[in-house]
Order: sequence, then structure tokens, then C-alpha cells
Amino acid sequence: MRRPVVEGLMFKRSNYNRTHFKKIKGLFIRFKIIAVLALLLIIYFFFFATKINYLQPKSQSQISVQKLWDTADAGGWKPSSTPRSNWPPPPNESNGFLRVRCNGGLNQQRTAICNAVLAARIMNATLVLPELDTNSYWHDDSGFQGIYDVDYFIKSLRYDVHVVESIPEIRKNGKIKKIKAFQLRPPRDAPISWYTTVALKKMKEHGAIYLTPFSHRLAEEIDNPEYQRLRCRVNYHALRFKPHIMQLSQSIVAKLRSQGHFMSIHLRFEKDMLSFAGCFDIFSPHEQKILMKYRKENFADKKLVYSERRAIGKCPLTPEEVGLVLRAMGFNNSTRIYLAAGELFGGERFMKPFRAMFPLLENHSTVDSSPELTDNTQGLLGSAVDYMVCLLSDIFMPTYDGPSNFANNLLGHRLYYGFRTNIRPDRKGLAPIFIKHEAGQVDGFEEAVKRVMMKTNFGGPHKRVPPESFYTNSWPECFCQISGSNPDDRCPPDNMMEILEGQLEREMTNVTSINDE
Repeated sequence: MRRPVVEGLMFKRSNYNRTHFKKIKGLFIRFKIIAVLALLLIIYFFFFATKINYLQPKSQSQISVQKLWDTADAGGWKPSSTPRSNWPPPPNESNGFLRVRCNGGLNQQRTAICNAVLAARIMNATLVLPELDTNSYWHDDSGFQGIYDVDYFIKSLRYDVHVVESIPEIRKNGKIKKIKAFQLRPPRDAPISWYTTVALKKMKEHGAIYLTPFSHRLAEEIDNPEYQRLRCRVNYHALRFKPHIMQLSQSIVAKLRSQGHFMSIHLRFEKDMLSFAGCFDIFSPHEQKILMKYRKENFADKKLVYSERRAIGKCPLTPEEVGLVLRAMGFNNSTRIYLAAGELFGGERFMKPFRAMFPLLENHSTVDSSPELTDNTQGLLGSAVDYMVCLLSDIFMPTYDGPSNFANNLLGHRLYYGFRTNIRPDRKGLAPIFIKHEAGQVDGFEEAVKRVMMKTNFGGPHKRVPPESFYTNSWPECFCQISGSNPDDRCPPDNMMEILEGQLEREMTNVTSINDE
């Protein structure tokens, strides 16, 4: 009689179990869905956070390295050395011929050529193609004609000065004779007034003058901005290397750039610079004797104390110090570096630490082993190729940009070439950091180096402050602004060269008309 009750209870229990199972199953499914959603959310947020982190500004050193491979901020300026005021063509009748002998290295020769063109303009003289003192410095006889494109040089300057390759012969008293130039030694950094008085007087007396030596023989700071722009036209336009030098340089740059960005470094760790600076103590006794002998033979007698010179940043950076600066700034061992340098004093033992940090080191001989370059590595040709490769590199770093140094002209040319990045070590600021590092105080070394270096200018427009040379920084005279608020800074019309061409043609037409009469 109780069986139905039991069966009913069993039925209820079974029904309850099924319902309970369904609930558990439902909860499990929900839990599964929530778990999957949670997993998806975790994946999403991980990806999103990674993306955000990727888009976030990187560390200061990373930002600096990334930005340094690009050109510096131009601030609305662009290079322009065309005249902005009345600039008449040179008169057909000149006051005589000007000869100059440009002594020194490539940098000194270029500045001397620029000064010679300006001196000829000031005196209304016909410039004889400048002579390069190649034998005493380079031990070759390439000369102006062997390095620069002569036809292009003369044509480029036709609005500014008359240029001839040699003093022509003249007929006098029925005889053909050559004008003998009167030799003069200009004062160092001579003012314009010296050229318009002393030099001009001798030119008119003799028909030609010969200025020798001609390095730093015209003051760099001149109030007339058109004179300064003429210097820029010579330096950055008229002075073009011969086609085969340009082709060699372009070939090297193409090979280097085929693997990405590359940096060029002018490593000024050479006998002449070390002797000049008086930085001997890091060398062996035998090497010190060599440096002291070279200094005695080539520089004025002066007592130089290494520790004092070192403390104020007067010593060229060693190759290892160059590497430490670059590493502190965030460059790594994948950085490709082109070395422009003469024979490094002290040999491989000084290069070894640098090479360990930056193994991808090249020079013009390793990139291009053509006989023309390998036979002229230390000559004017090798220096000209180094100049062009450094000019075209993404980053340029001079290790010693003192007076009359190869790097000075390059820094100015890169500024004019579109504010290309330069890394100029603050040797004075770095000196105490390196001295502590040598004494074993390595904590915070890289941060200290980075702080000093981040305060330097990387190639943008900046005010020229002595002793910085005009040839290192021709801003603002040789730059302009398209929409500048100051009228003196505004860019000249794009057709300025056409205007000059028209002036020259009119001048020539007038001369022809007078001769016909």
C-alpha cells in the first residue's frame, strides 16, 4: 500500500536531481562563458596595453637616438646665399690680378679660397685660380685643377668676380711679356680696409699682387651680409669636387646606406693634433718623445701640463672615449660608422676598445678598395672623398673641432645642406666625468655623460658665439625664412639668378655697344 508513495518520492527525487543537474550544468556553462570572456579580455588588454606601450614616448636616450638619425629642427629657416639687395656684376675693367697661395689642410684651403674670392670682389680684381700648397702638407701635386671642377667654379662666380686660370701675357713696347705679381704677406685676419688701401695700391702699381701665405688672412666677422653670402656661394656652390671624386664618394655612400643609416666620425687622434694640444701622458715614453719632438719643430714653445689641459677639455677624445659617449647616448653595436681620419697615433691598442663597442667600422679603403683611393689614402683626394662622405652621412661627429680643423667646414656645410645632425662632444663638460671614470668611479657614468650631451646643439639654427667660426655657422646671413616677420630674414625671389643673369647680359651688351662705336 505504501509503494505508490515510495514511487512518488523516487519520482520527485529523480525530477529534483534532473532539475539540479540542469542548474549545475547551466552554471558550469555560464562559468565557462565567463572564463572564456575573461580570457579574451585578458588577451585584449594585454594586446592593447602592449600597443599603448609601443605608442608611448620612449625613454630619453631612445628618443634622442631615433631623432638624431633625422635632420635637426630647422625652425622655419632654409639655406639661401643669393643676394637680397643690389648686387651689380663685376665691372669689365678690373684693377689688376690677384694671386693667392692657400696653405694648410682641406679646411684651411677652402676658407682661403672663399676669402680670395671676397678679396677680389672688394678690390675689383681679376682672381687667378687659387694655388693649393699641396706639396708641404699633402705631399702630392694635385692642385686646384686636380681636385675641383674648374669650369664650374668660374661659371658659378660669373656674377661676382672675374676668374682666370693664369695671368695672361701682355704686349708692351712691341714685346710679349707676363705680368710679374708683387708679393705681399697679409696680416692675419686683416680688415677690409687693408685690402682697399695697402693691397689695392700695390695692385695698381704692379698690375698684379701675390698674397702668400693666405690662410686666415681676411677677417671672418664682417658687417656686410652680402659679403658673407658671397663666401657661402663660393663654399657651398662654386667649390665642387671633380666628377670622378663625386662619383667615388656617392658610390661609398650608396654602399654604406644600402644597409641602413650610417654615422661618420672625424677621429682627430693624430700626431699633429696631439702634439698641438700637449696631451702626452697617456702614451709610452717612446711615443711621448715623438710627440714632443714634433711639437718643438712645428709649434711655438709653450709649457703645457697634461692634467691641466685634460681638466679643461683641451685634449682630443681618445677612440675609447668616443665609444663611451655614443654608448651613453643610446647607440648600440649595430651602429654603422664611417671613420674619416689620418694615421691614428698609438696604433691599434687605442682602437681596440672602440672596435669592441662598435665593430661595424669602415673607412674609404674598406668600402672602396680601388687603386685610386688606396694609393692616395692620406692625400688630398682621400681627404676630399672623406669630406663628401661625411657631408652626406646621417650623423656627423667631430672629436676635436678646434681652429683650422677639417671638421669646421663640414659642420657649416651640413648646417647649410639642410640642418643635418651633428654630434659635437662638449669636451670641457665631459672631462671631469671621464677623469672620475678613469679613477674607478663608474656609478652614474652613462647618465652623467648623457646629461652633458643632451645640452649640446645637434645641428639646428643657433647664434654664432665666438670663437665659433663663420665657416662653422653661417646662420643667419646665409639662411632665410619664407614667412619671416623680420624683412631682413625673408627669402629673396626664386628668380634672383635670372635677375643677376639679366644684369650681366645688359652689362655685356653695353660694353659691346661702346666697343662698336
